[in-house]
Amino acid sequence: MNPTDVPGLPTGVPEHLVESGIEELYPPQADAVDAGVTDGESLVASVPTASGKTLIAELAMLSSVERGGTALYVVPLRALASEKKAEFERWADFDVDVGVSTGNYESSEEWLSSRDIVVATSEKVDSLVRNGAPWIDDLTCVVADEVHLVDDPNRGPTLEVTLAKLRRINPGVQVVALSATVDNADEVADWLDAALVRSDWRPIDLRTGVHYGDAITFDDGEQREVPVGAGERPTAALVADTLDEGGSSLVFVNSRRNAEAAARRLADVTEGALTPEERAALADVADDIASVSDTETSDDLAAAVRKGAAFHHAGLAADHRSLVEDAFRDRELKAICATPTLAAGVNTPSRRVIVRDWRRYDGEFGGMKPLDTLEVHQMFGRAGRPGLDPYGEAVLLANDHDTMDELFERYVWADPEPVGSKLAREPAMRTHLLATVASGFARTREGLLDFLAGTLYAAQTGEGGRLAGVVDSTLDYLAANDFVDREGGEVTATNLGHTVSRLYLDPMSAAEIVDGLRDADDPTPLGCYHLVCRTPDMYELYLKSGDREAYTELCYEREGEFLGRVPSEFEDVRFEEWLSALKTAKLLEDWASEVDEDRITERYGVGPGDVRGKVDAAEWLLGAAERLATDLDLDPDCVVAVREAKKRVQYGVREELLDLAGVRNVGRKRARRLYEAGVESRADLREADKSLILGALRGRERTAERILENAGRRDPSMDAVSVDVDVDVEDGGDAAHDAGGQANLGDFG
Repeated sequence: MNPTDVPGLPTGVPEHLVESGIEELYPPQADAVDAGVTDGESLVASVPTASGKTLIAELAMLSSVERGGTALYVVPLRALASEKKAEFERWADFDVDVGVSTGNYESSEEWLSSRDIVVATSEKVDSLVRNGAPWIDDLTCVVADEVHLVDDPNRGPTLEVTLAKLRRINPGVQVVALSATVDNADEVADWLDAALVRSDWRPIDLRTGVHYGDAITFDDGEQREVPVGAGERPTAALVADTLDEGGSSLVFVNSRRNAEAAARRLADVTEGALTPEERAALADVADDIASVSDTETSDDLAAAVRKGAAFHHAGLAADHRSLVEDAFRDRELKAICATPTLAAGVNTPSRRVIVRDWRRYDGEFGGMKPLDTLEVHQMFGRAGRPGLDPYGEAVLLANDHDTMDELFERYVWADPEPVGSKLAREPAMRTHLLATVASGFARTREGLLDFLAGTLYAAQTGEGGRLAGVVDSTLDYLAANDFVDREGGEVTATNLGHTVSRLYLDPMSAAEIVDGLRDADDPTPLGCYHLVCRTPDMYELYLKSGDREAYTELCYEREGEFLGRVPSEFEDVRFEEWLSALKTAKLLEDWASEVDEDRITERYGVGPGDVRGKVDAAEWLLGAAERLATDLDLDPDCVVAVREAKKRVQYGVREELLDLAGVRNVGRKRARRLYEAGVESRADLREADKSLILGALRGRERTAERILENAGRRDPSMDAVSVDVDVDVEDGGDAAHDAGGQANLGDFG
């Protein structure tokens, strides 16, 4: 099918597609058009990665905009939201405005009403519904990317409930769900009242197989010799083999440590394949990576990147990950060693995918557990770049013949598992039932059951009695904690319940915070951090060998600061959870005491991305705690203490730097340098001698001008200003504050 044969698109779009090289639609795309995707018909597209799902979505959204509607593109990851927004902005020449929204769960973001296409995460869309964003009522097309992630225990319930709510708000809305090839795509299509396009077609050939000995055996029985030399690892041999043909490799391993170690080893393989131009480009990328954070992780990543390899995992800062992904897409990086998170939607295709580790540790399982077939197939789907690679290869590694047979049976020849709803999990049900009541979707128990009947969970279980039991037990919990009132047959959200829903909190988190704050007079920052760290909305740090003794000692040393009763040491599970929360809170206290980021990552065995994640979560939860304390008319001193703890963790500074750090572009390190130079406040930035300020900022004129402008200085120009020679621009005092106060208490972490 030629793009000019596609009905319903804005004038000029079909011709633009042809001019951009799309002379014929891929078969799944043509099937989608035949199924009415540009006529407003709902559709589930279950097709392999790189088979044109995004264009199917664009055809649906553009035709919806042409009919005068608004389209919403729902993604599972923030990184994917930015990527898709940039991709969709190519339609700006056709008067299509694109907006993106991923954070601030308390906002209705009314400015998005002026956009034709909105890209947002499922959590953000859920929060928009909770906060009554009026433009949600005008949606005519909703695209759900990676809809198979309804199977994910953490993200899945939100995606499922959000789709159910959007369909309830807009009964005639077109839903286009994009999925990997799954076993029960027909069930998902039935749930969404949508046509199904199912296909195994790919634009380039994908060969899957297992490497054992000195050869890859493919699914069709053919073999390719890839000998492994004495002392050589199979992964290195496979990467070198790919490089010989000018291709790149993605290597999937089961842990962050393994990803970093494998990247260091592979850097010696990739370095010899770099051209002088690639070396120069990667040197620039490495410099950018090193500047993201002052951590050993940042330096290690930069060192590997200079040689053409990289690692990629959730412990990296977001800027680290985006720099690595961009360099790989630009074919500058030759190999990435990644944990499975990279397979979840981010566009990083390669010539060859190597699944080195097909087991990973699972605490509930009690050991190393095989990966799901669907997850491995998602990794396989990264192989092959349309227009750049003549083919793609996905290879698993075996060290004996029995394992090779098992890998063929488990992954190469197997169909992916069916996806199943996880909505019945207790955290999901209490969160979404409260939101359903608070946002007016249901006002009775029967109304709740009626709403839930529109979910995938109800469609798959078909057991009304089980659903009713889960609803009743959840309502009992919400009523017992004053989130809902049940009078007669009605269920209504209390003022507290409305606040908790708008704040996007797990009700159990809110209950923990409220109980902790009610008896607090003047809580310390550590007490506030520990309170939010023991909520379900914060992922706590694990206790490692030796941690229990060290943190037990710290627990009794600072017992008076905790907001709530310390469990007995004999309550093994509760006490262990208390100590895990304390370890996480201690990381936050170190951050807010200006301990250097490198010291923090070393002390707690985490990456810079983990630090940022904990800081962001704490800032959000402390903001919610401040709001709850205010709404409940708690002691004003308590509200002020929570607010200060939030600001300190937000900026990563001690109390005396809060005013300075609040100026845009200052940050924790510059604030300390300025303070020690005698510039102690925002007002000082407007009045102090410019040479003094420039010296504290290490002579960086443009930085100084931006900071002065943001502080409100009338003349921020640094023209003809020289550095004050009395200011030490090399140190700035960071080290002195790294070991001060209570910061050294984290040394055992």
